[in-house]
Amino acid sequence: MAHIIVVGNEKGGSGKSTTSMHISTALARMGWKVGALDLDLRQRSFARYLDNRRVFSEGQGLTLAGPVFRELPQVDQASLEAGENIYDRRLSAALAGLEGDMDFILIDCPGSHTRLSQVAHSLADTLVTPLNDSFVDFDLLARIDPSTGKILGPSVYSEMVWSARQVRAQAGLPPIDWLVVRNRLGPQAMHNKKKMGDALDKLSKRIGFRASAGFSERVIFRELFPRGLTLLDLGDVGVERLNISNVAARQELRDLITNLRLPGVTADF
Repeated sequence: MAHIIVVGNEKGGSGKSTTSMHISTALARMGWKVGALDLDLRQRSFARYLDNRRVFSEGQGLTLAGPVFRELPQVDQASLEAGENIYDRRLSAALAGLEGDMDFILIDCPGSHTRLSQVAHSLADTLVTPLNDSFVDFDLLARIDPSTGKILGPSVYSEMVWSARQVRAQAGLPPIDWLVVRNRLGPQAMHNKKKMGDALDKLSKRIGFRASAGFSERVIFRELFPRGLTLLDLGDVGVERLNISNVAARQELRDLITNLRLPGVTADF
């Protein structure tokens, strides 16, 4: 069975597509067979990122390693069983087309609560939740007292993950390994940065996730998207000397892959 990695967060702008692209491409470059699905049927940022990669590679005559992307197939409504949800069938069919051939399947979820996202979370062996390093995004995980900073209780997204965990437990599946990834970290040791770290540390023990640093705010990520490239592809497209920022970003990716603790994977790039 392929190991399923779900990248989910119900708020947009947290770097889900960048995270999905770098994880899936890093695994593919290390020789793993990786499948990819984009469940954001409207914006399709991850799908467009991969399509940009295909177009750029073909135009430059390059062969760049990457995941095998599949669209969710269309399903005839008349073929559904009584009470069956059409999105469940589409997701199941897409996974069935990948699972036998892949070591990993990465599923990028939309930045909103949808049926597809809900089902995908229950399928996750590893759940990655990119989070901007801000209490605006922290509110997605938990409610806090604005005066004392005390955690009052889990918020809507955490409750959805809890429900997904219950579904897996009832089906006799292993528990979800949940990694919350702090993106857009500032370079300075700012007071808010420390408060976020402390709050995440307390919450992680309460609702059961691991916290990891992700990607800092860097111009390079905005420049890579139109060509469908990742940090690991720069040498393949003629960048012989990486600047300090690029070297630091590659180390962030290496640390992220290590912190995922995926079976058999060592971040040897």
